Amino acid sequence: MLAILKKEINAFFASPIGYLVIGLFLVLSGLFLWLFKGDFNILESGFADMAPFFLLAPWILIFLVPAVTMRSFSDEKKQGTLELLVTKPISHLQIVLGKYFGALILIFLALLPTLLYIFAIDNLKLDGNILDYGSIIGSYLGLLFLVAAYAAIGLFASTLSDNQIVAFLIAVFLCFFFYFGFEGLSNLSALPIEQFGMEAHYNSISRGVLDTRDLLYFVSISVFFIAITQFNIQKK
Repeated sequence: MLAILKKEINAFFASPIGYLVIGLFLVLSGLFLWLFKGDFNILESGFADMAPFFLLAPWILIFLVPAVTMRSFSDEKKQGTLELLVTKPISHLQIVLGKYFGALILIFLALLPTLLYIFAIDNLKLDGNILDYGSIIGSYLGLLFLVAAYAAIGLFASTLSDNQIVAFLIAVFLCFFFYFGFEGLSNLSALPIEQFGMEAHYNSISRGVLDTRDLLYFVSISVFFIAITQFNIQKK
């Protein structure tokens, strides 16, 4: 598994993909949070907190995480190397996990510089005000679990086609549906199904209160898509 993990990380940074993903995430979040006028602009909100970032990040990551994972298996299928890969003395699960953790590490690296926003906001706040660090820690934890679920979905989507663009679009649709779709369906049908969606559990963790039901939800989503990804490559 470590060999696959190293191969994935080297592949990300041997090409512009890794730098592009990290750069795009930081540029887009920076523009929306500090320059563009709107609900996400921290300077216009009048409140020195990280809430706008944690509202914005899931939407940017809906596109960036699939951009990272779209090549994982679709590229192997296109080049005809997937059959060779699965014949190596390594289990199918280890192959999937190696690619999965490789994608996660890249996305976590993209999130790491956003910690600087905390120090920037801390310097902007009025004297006597205190940042809610509990909420910030909870929100980052929720974001990490959300990214883990997005990556598992993206990895699964990459097994469905040898075309990276098709894999990207499938992953974006699935991530969007699992994040927002259940709440949208709940609003339309008046059925209480929003708890099946990621947004409700992400918002719950972001309040700084860790509920095992929320953590179990994200772990279950990640494990489910990793399992069906493994099943898909076993059929090859």
